[in-house]
Amino acid sequence: MALILIVDDSPTEVHVMKKALEKSGYQTATANDGAEGVRMAREMTPDLIFMDVVMPGVNGYQATRTLANDPKTKTIPIIMVTSKGQETDKIWGLRQGAVDYMVKPVSPDQLVAKAQATLAA
Repeated sequence: MALILIVDDSPTEVHVMKKALEKSGYQTATANDGAEGVRMAREMTPDLIFMDVVMPGVNGYQATRTLANDPKTKTIPIIMVTSKGQETDKIWGLRQGAVDYMVKPVSPDQLVAKAQATLAA
């Protein structure tokens, strides 16, 4: 069973994502900000990370860049899931090391489909 780390400071977003992924058979772990997300990714080496961008302290771009440059975590696919929908935001997210970028609101079905496609790749 694949382990997916959800990094988001919104309890509502986390609840919706966690519920959708667990219903589809995935294990989940959650972090409330980028620093906690980096720490947990290093400890748990999840199979996939869904990363928000706008968070207090270490934002999603910084956390993604840190994980992408760390030999222990650089092979973990990171998908940004954020309200930042400008093309420049997406390009910047991918440059930091994300493999994909989704703009909120993301339906539970879209989230699960993206997880399945990424983990199957």
